[in-house]
Formats: sequence, structure tokens, C-alpha cells
Amino acid sequence: MPVEHYENFPVASFLLPRRLVPAVEAIYAFARSADDIADEGNAAPPERLAELERYGRELAAIERGAIPCEPLFARLADVVTEFRLPVAPMHDLLSAFRQDVVTARYADYTALLDYCRRSANPVGRLMLELYDAVDERNLRDSDAICTSLQLINFWQDVAIDLAKGRIYLPLEDLERHGVSEADLAASPATPAWRALMRFEVDRARALMLSGAPLVRRLPGRIGWELRLMVQGGLRILEAIERADYDVFRRRPTLAPSDWIVVGWRALRM
Repeated sequence: MPVEHYENFPVASFLLPRRLVPAVEAIYAFARSADDIADEGNAAPPERLAELERYGRELAAIERGAIPCEPLFARLADVVTEFRLPVAPMHDLLSAFRQDVVTARYADYTALLDYCRRSANPVGRLMLELYDAVDERNLRDSDAICTSLQLINFWQDVAIDLAKGRIYLPLEDLERHGVSEADLAASPATPAWRALMRFEVDRARALMLSGAPLVRRLPGRIGWELRLMVQGGLRILEAIERADYDVFRRRPTLAPSDWIVVGWRALRM
């Protein structure tokens, strides 16, 4: 399982009930295409923002009960109606995508968490809605898992994001550990860098473990899906540690042998 931006949608998973496949595919198509508007191609920022604003208007129309003409939004409208989904999480996603266009640095962990609240947590919240499993504890733990997955992706992709001009490591953490932006550009494997990444890895792991009890409260397929996601994320953190926190020379990923470990640990949960 690559812990990627929006790749934790279980679109093709055999664990996903067939009745939910069209719904998850419609939500995924919306999120993936909007994310690509913010992130891919050569469009200027004003063009990206304008297109994301158009997405926002389409969502607002769905909320009013209008029937969109564009197939992507027509499918989404059908899903919103059938499952009585809230549209607010989708607006949150658009807010995060707009932020990606204009924000390349995060001053502190609080600011980064606010971004994750809108870029990652809506995915889990929408899945809970589809499974009719929304309550205060489940939302809290789902948010923790989704934010942790987002952070893990950031730590996995420090070099990739840096090439795009983005740094998701909180600037306050860089300063505290004596790592500068110039150091990042030099692809450091210094003691200071390792101390910084050890801190970030430990924090992401603690957050994941705080949300992990959710897997034991969700029955059936969603519980097993979530077990694999939690253990996959934790295994990626171990891959970062095995690389001695050097995420510059090679992106830490899961090999086939890692999946055996992930599956065994999921069973033991």
C-alpha cells in the first residue's frame, strides 16, 4: 500500500462491499481530479484557483438539489442523495487544494494539522458516512489515522515535495533541530537531519496508534480495510527508520515481503 495523497481510497479493494463501489469511485474521482488541478500540469496559480472555485460552485449546486450536467458531478450528486452524505467534507478538500496552490511552507505543527484536517480527514469521515458508522469516538480516531497517513506521506516524500518547491516539515521543527532549507536542498544525511526525522516519525506513529482502536469498533470489511491501512502506514514509518531517515536517495516504500508483515499484524489486531 503506497501511502499516497488520496490513494487510501479503497476503490479496487476486494474488502469493499460491491454496493459501495460506485459511491467510493465517485468521491475518489472528485478528490483525485481536484487534487490534480492543484498539483499537476503547467497552469498558472490563478487558473488553478479559478477551476477549483468552479468545483466549489458545482458542490454548492449539489447542496441545493440541482442536477449537474457534467458527468463527474452528476455521479457525485447521485451518491450524495443516495447515501445522504454531507457535502462539507468535500468543501474542506477543495479548501486544502486551494491552499496547495498558494502555500508552500508551514510555520508550525498546528498549521500543518489544520491543513491535514481539510486535506486528509474528510476522506475518513466520508467513509464512515458510507458505512453508517459516524459517532464522536469514531470521528476522532478516524481523524487521527487520516492525519497520520498524510504526515507519513509527507515524510516519505520530502525530496519529491522539495523538487516542487514545497516543504511540509514545520519550519519551527527545522529551526529547533538546526536544519535549514539550504540543508534540505543539499539532501542531508546529517545527525541533525536524522534527529529531526526521528522526531517527526515518532509523532506520526503516536498519532496513528492513538486512532488505532477504531479498527476494533468497526465490524466486517471496513474494519479489515482499516487494519491494513493502519499497519501499512506504520510499516512505512519503519521503512523510513530502516533507511536511517535518508529519504533523499530512495523513497521508502513497501516491498512484497512487507505486505506479509502488514497482513500478519492486521490479523493480530
